Amino acid sequence: MNLQIANKWVLVSGSTAGIGLAIAKALAAEGARVIINGRTAARVAEARAAILKEHPPALLETLVADLGDAAGDAAAAAQFPDVEILVNNLGFYEPKDFAQITDEDWRRMIEVNFLSGVRLSRSYLPRMRAKNWGRIIFVSSESAVQIPKEMIHYGVTKTMQIALARGLAEANAGTGITVNSVLPGPTRSEGVARFVEDMAKSNGVTPAVVERDFFANIRPSSLLQRFATVDEVAALVAFVASPLSSATNGAALRVDGGVVRSIL
Repeated sequence: MNLQIANKWVLVSGSTAGIGLAIAKALAAEGARVIINGRTAARVAEARAAILKEHPPALLETLVADLGDAAGDAAAAAQFPDVEILVNNLGFYEPKDFAQITDEDWRRMIEVNFLSGVRLSRSYLPRMRAKNWGRIIFVSSESAVQIPKEMIHYGVTKTMQIALARGLAEANAGTGITVNSVLPGPTRSEGVARFVEDMAKSNGVTPAVVERDFFANIRPSSLLQRFATVDEVAALVAFVASPLSSATNGAALRVDGGVVRSIL
């Protein structure tokens, strides 16, 4: 399918690994001009090389900046002012008992997971309005709907993203701009893969056993009964980023393997 995004300028925040890198690859494969973002030049160069290895004709730009702070977001807008598709993927999680989550922990989680998207959206929306076309996508999580008790602050920031996306969609009603959230479920990112391997070694079992036990005991509601791949998540994001998704707006789209027990 031709997603009709050739030569469109795309910024994927936090795109040197995991879901972010997979999204960058998927959009680059469609001919978009993808800006790869990370905090270090080495990581950005590695990501660029990985995409070019799979897609030699890819049109890639690089942005070495921490988009989890205001200075980094301002630098992004100054260096690449013509972004038409903004994928707010940057984020982190941190398992921590609620009683141990300090004010600073809360501030940092909100700054990176939520305010980065606020600032970037604020920078690029005027340009999108001038062209009467744009896509803003927030990579949220099923944890926004099922707040994890082991990292409440993470879940709260993911809920905030969904609320922000809906509000921005409402604020741009009747235009060619859409704003949506994508909610991945348990996904085999680099971090998850390492966690599974470490658990397997410590318990003297195979990674397959760890994965089976995870879905039997931790996420039994999953219909997929395995970790999604980052490419499966990226495929949905790529479609939402395209002109073909023009009737999808203000939505929270689950790519969670059915782990949220809901018919909506």
